[in-house]
Amino acid sequence: MPSIDMRQKHTGNRTTVLGVLLGVVFLYFLYSIRTAPAEPSNIDRRLQSAVVAENPLSPPTSGFRKQPKAQGPDDVLPPPPVVHYQLNNLTASAFPAQNGEKVLILTPLARFYPEYWSNLLHLSYPHQHISLGFITPKTKEGNAATAALQEAIGKTQSGPEGQRFQSVTILRQDFDPPIVSQDEKERHKMDNQKERRASMARARNSLLFTTIGPHTSWVLWLDADIIETPPTLIQDLARHDKAIIVPNCYQRYTNEKGETDVRPYDYNSWRDSDIAQDLASQMGPDEILLEGYAEMPTYRTLMALSARTGKDRDERRLMPLDGVGGTALLVKAEVHRDGAMFPPFPFYHLIETEGFAKMAKRLHFDSFGLPDYFVSPPRAGVSSVAMHRSANVFGQVYHYNE
Repeated sequence: MPSIDMRQKHTGNRTTVLGVLLGVVFLYFLYSIRTAPAEPSNIDRRLQSAVVAENPLSPPTSGFRKQPKAQGPDDVLPPPPVVHYQLNNLTASAFPAQNGEKVLILTPLARFYPEYWSNLLHLSYPHQHISLGFITPKTKEGNAATAALQEAIGKTQSGPEGQRFQSVTILRQDFDPPIVSQDEKERHKMDNQKERRASMARARNSLLFTTIGPHTSWVLWLDADIIETPPTLIQDLARHDKAIIVPNCYQRYTNEKGETDVRPYDYNSWRDSDIAQDLASQMGPDEILLEGYAEMPTYRTLMALSARTGKDRDERRLMPLDGVGGTALLVKAEVHRDGAMFPPFPFYHLIETEGFAKMAKRLHFDSFGLPDYFVSPPRAGVSSVAMHRSANVFGQVYHYNE
């Protein structure tokens, strides 16, 4: 029979071993807390799942998570996943920023304006919810625009995270433009409009169908020469909760007195008239109606001429439209998904953006305009830099471009 001293000795040894084991477990627990990554919140997890794509076949509007490369000949990588999307759960609401809705900004770009990019960076909509898409022509000027665009993208996407966009896609047109010159007079010559706008429609459709993704709630068409907008452009347009909405485009210029003045720039947003419809009824199947030309008086109600620039100006004033311009055009993604595109052919004698409004109307989507809400291209007669530094437009001072 062992003595009391021997029993106490064995008990003491067991206590010591147990204490050492508990100490090791405790140290391991502390180490795991310090080294383990923080568990993402539900919001972070939702953002990550919506933002990051798993494979190269995913839509380009989702950032891509690179898959691991095979380390040896015997390594077998998993196949690309099958991804399910519930488009019925996608929203395009009046408060897109609060709901984390994805916006796709699309720009046909033949000339790069640094002010355009600067204005884009100053949009207050969260950049993590914005994807960009560009299409450039196969011309010498298009090559220069692509190079300048890539340089700007490189600086932004490697800069502060708050400035980075979710994804950026650049396409090169697979067809030659009918008009190589970007001279304003040449581009707006009436004889060039049908071919020019048909080419623009093809470019817009190529860009749209390539970049729109299952998470896209809104598509903002923004022309490359729109260098000045309010920073809240997306929120302001979406707040009206319309399927299609367009602001007014006005341009600064120097008038005959040598003073700075403003004038309408985009005449493609209008309400139809009986005279225009009569003109169309007498046209051949391949002829199109054009707006803003004295040779073809349509007597439509033009949004460009419906602006109020005085004390009665109301940026929220709505105007129903039958045709829209594409300088700054916000569209709910469902409109495009339901089949509304930019016809490169006469569609009820309309083409490109005006034809898009007609096609959307046939799909039961109405178009609206904001005649007192302005966006601006470069100033006529002076360099765009001079306009960039001139802050006052229609009595409202914008500091975001300075």
